[in-house]
Amino acid sequence: MSVDPKTPEDYFDAGVRARYDIAHNPHTSPSILAQLYTDVNPNIRLAVSVNPSTPIDILVKMSIGEPTMIRQGVAANPSAPISLLTELSIDKDNIVRQSVAWNPNTPVDVLIRLSDDVDQYVRRGVAKNPNTPVDVLIRLSGDVSRGVRQGLEKNPNTPPQILLQLEALEVAYHVTES
Repeated sequence: MSVDPKTPEDYFDAGVRARYDIAHNPHTSPSILAQLYTDVNPNIRLAVSVNPSTPIDILVKMSIGEPTMIRQGVAANPSAPISLLTELSIDKDNIVRQSVAWNPNTPVDVLIRLSDDVDQYVRRGVAKNPNTPVDVLIRLSGDVSRGVRQGLEKNPNTPPQILLQLEALEVAYHVTES
């Protein structure tokens, strides 16, 4: 049996799976997403938080007082405004800061600040972000975390000489472990 909602209210009567699919679909109208963001099911709200069609005012509301996974979704949203990404970059939860670091719209000044984050996964996100300045990529090549250095290998802007140094470090790492 398929669910074919006719009015916005009908979306709330749909089953959880149907509401999730609607919330996750990038073609869902902003007005429907604005209603679904209040859903009692956190998975529905998570789907709304990552949907690029979600209105900015809803993303802002979802970034305050919501569970970590919802704030993480907002931070990963490609439509999140720079001001919101900047605010989320100082979130207490590292997983939210990590999503900010991975977001391709995160401003350079925020990436530079996050490159010094205490959490290695945040720094790895910065290392992978194609907007990270080359001087920061070079600095991160000396990071104590192997994961951060591996993140540099995924960045198309990492200078070739750094990639060669990282390859040599990997070879030395495997020799030492053998």
